[in-house]
Formats: sequence, structure tokens, C-alpha cells
Amino acid sequence: MKRICMTDQSPARPQNPTAAVGLMVLATVFIAGTTLCAKALGTDTLGTPLHPLQISHGRFVFAFMGLLCVAAVLRHKIKAPDIKLHISRTLCGATGVTLMFAAVAFIPLSDATAISFLNPVFGMLLAIPFLGEKVGPWRWAAAAIAFVGALVLLRPSPDTFQVASMLALGAAFAMGCELIFIKKLADREPPMQILLVNNFIGWILMSTVMIPFWIAPTTAQWGVLVALGVMMAAAQTCFINAMARADASYVTPFSYLTLIFAAAYDWAIFKSVPDWISVLGAVIIVSGAALLAWREAVNRSRLRRVPHSGGGRV
Repeated sequence: MKRICMTDQSPARPQNPTAAVGLMVLATVFIAGTTLCAKALGTDTLGTPLHPLQISHGRFVFAFMGLLCVAAVLRHKIKAPDIKLHISRTLCGATGVTLMFAAVAFIPLSDATAISFLNPVFGMLLAIPFLGEKVGPWRWAAAAIAFVGALVLLRPSPDTFQVASMLALGAAFAMGCELIFIKKLADREPPMQILLVNNFIGWILMSTVMIPFWIAPTTAQWGVLVALGVMMAAAQTCFINAMARADASYVTPFSYLTLIFAAAYDWAIFKSVPDWISVLGAVIIVSGAALLAWREAVNRSRLRRVPHSGGGRV
């Protein structure tokens, strides 16, 4: 009897590095745009500021609607989702998004975005106890570099310490936790299903918790809420398709352009110019994240060459 392999149920998408880079850059434009929308909604720019929970609710509602349209066009079907994993992932993701939306109302978009780049570092650290992964000196060094950058951005002194920066740090930690569940789900379910179920659960969750904080949005705020959700759905779709068309090690560095677009949006709309401390902290964090991405690429290259890994630390 032939053994049927179920690990490759669909043909791999043809590799196209140029298209992958274009899609990743487009994803960064949308991601930075979502933080801009959140800042506009969380301040008095368009009316009475909305609570971060209400902003997150709009993000999930309209992102789900956008993804549902994409799924309808692709005729995607939901097949046996792992609900417990999805709920855990969504709880972490919703917490991270809400904290990030709260942070951007008080600190520059570039600072909040730079701090958010710590989420793969937190994911790496959490993978040690939860996934049994081993971390060697290179990845520890990358984590240390990134955390030094975070300390610079946090400005830890009595006169300059910003509580809002801690909200961004908490967002990065929550999204790092989310990465653990994404890794587990990625081995079991297709990307579009993960996105659909995640945004649907997020819709239900945020519809419940934001009730005490609900205020009627202005017409402009409704428009920005729709834009926030649509851009999030577009960013997720572009990101997934970019990763499908080239090696992660090739396209991941382009995701750091989010920082550039966030700073540009902040300057254009809110006339906020990053100071030298913000620039220094962002450069240090991105350096640590880039080192981590490079080391992950080396590890994947070794795994492709060696049939069985001895589990050494790298």
C-alpha cells in the first residue's frame, strides 16, 4: 500500500523575488498607515478621541470584512480550525494591537513602531520554554542589542521616562506571545484560514470588551475606522503573499521600511520630527532585529543542507 503524504497538499507558489519585495514594501505602507489611523482616532484630530478598545474593535471588524471578500473571490473554505489555538493567538494579538493603538496617541509613530520590532525577540525568548527551542550566542546577542535600543527609546530617567513607551513595549511582548501561537497554527492550517478565523474571533472578542467605552464616532472617524481595517487586511494579504514568493530571509529586511513610512506619516500629518534619541534607539533595535533575521536565515540554510539536525545552539 502506498503511503500518502499530507504535508504538501498544494503546489508551491512560483518564486518571484521582485514581486515579493514589492508586496513587502506595500505591506509596510499599509502597516504604517494603520498606526497613523490609530493616532488620528486616539487623539482629538477628528473629534472626541476614541478608546483604544473601540479602535481595535473597528480594526477587527473591517479587516474581517475585507478578508472575507478576498476569501470569497478565492473560494476559500474553512476546514477544521484549532479553535483553542486561534483564541489564544487572538487574545495575544488583540492585546498587542490595543496597547499599540494606545501608545501611538502619546508618542511619535516612529518610536512606537521601532519598539514593536522587539516582538520577534520576545517570540524567540518565549520559544525556549513553550516550543523547546535552543538559543545560542548569536541570537542572545541579537536580543541584547535590540533591548539596548528599547532602553534608549524608553528614556529611563525621572525627567524623560514615558509611560506610553511602556505601552508600546507591552504591545511588543503581547505580539511576541502571538508569534508562538502563529508558529503552531502555521504547521496545521493555511494562511488565509488563520487570518479569517483570527479576525472573526477578534471581532467577537472586541465587540464584548469595548461596550463600556463606546462613543458614537463622527463621520470622519467612521471613515478612518474603515480605512484602518481595510489597510490591516491589505497588509496581512501582501505580507503572506510576499513570504510565499521568496525566502523569508530575503524579504524580511524590507519590513523595516515600516519605520520610515511611519516617521514620514507622522511628520506630514502631525508635524512630529524624531529627535536624535529616537533615531539612535530605532537604529539599535533594527540592528538587533536584523541580526536575528540573518541568524534565522543561516539556520534555515543549514537545515536544508543537513537532513537531521543535532540540535546544536546557534
